[in-house]
Amino acid sequence: MSEIRVNKVINEAGTGAVELTQGATLPSGKTISGAGSLNITGVSTFAGNLTVGGVLTYEDVTNVDSVGVITARSGINVTGGNTTIKGAVETVNAGAYAGTELTCDTATGTVFTHDLQAGLVNSIKISNFPATANSFHTVTVILTQNDAGTAHTTAATGIGTNITLDPDGVTGFSTVAMVGSGTTVTLGATANDVNIVTFGVHYNGGTNTDADNYKTFVTKNGDFRLA
Repeated sequence: MSEIRVNKVINEAGTGAVELTQGATLPSGKTISGAGSLNITGVSTFAGNLTVGGVLTYEDVTNVDSVGVITARSGINVTGGNTTIKGAVETVNAGAYAGTELTCDTATGTVFTHDLQAGLVNSIKISNFPATANSFHTVTVILTQNDAGTAHTTAATGIGTNITLDPDGVTGFSTVAMVGSGTTVTLGATANDVNIVTFGVHYNGGTNTDADNYKTFVTKNGDFRLA
């Protein structure tokens, strides 16, 4: 076997890279390194492990095994098998309060808090959830009663009576949340009560600007009184 020992290889014109017409093979333990980039327009197959120290951008891969953080910009679609998530943590955000409306922006999470000492809540806005056919989105609101124990609203117009849905990319519209036995959900009037209220939004896949294609449900999980 013969060897060619050179420092640099360029094409015959001296203007670009050479073409490896029969491919190239790296012996075991050898690597390709440098400050440039690897640009492959076809399909690349790796029989061993691929280690990336920076950011790896990929599309339509079959398997991903990562010891770091994976960011899926357009969601994750699981078409089969089981999904196991260990150590998952739900971020709790303070709802955006303006006037008497509390906005729950699902782009930041699904659990929100509001201290009624800062203002009573007469309406809820659920925003930026994807209008995906036959989807069901849940939003939980943790409301802490104020020191005076003043209810957020009257029993006749309990929380969920005034709902604004603002799906991602869709003009918002008003609706009323449904609750068991056709009643309303009201908050406790005892000072420092903690009320946990969950909203569920079902979208049937029809015209995404038609409020009739969305059903909103509300339930109150219970009151927790602080000692």
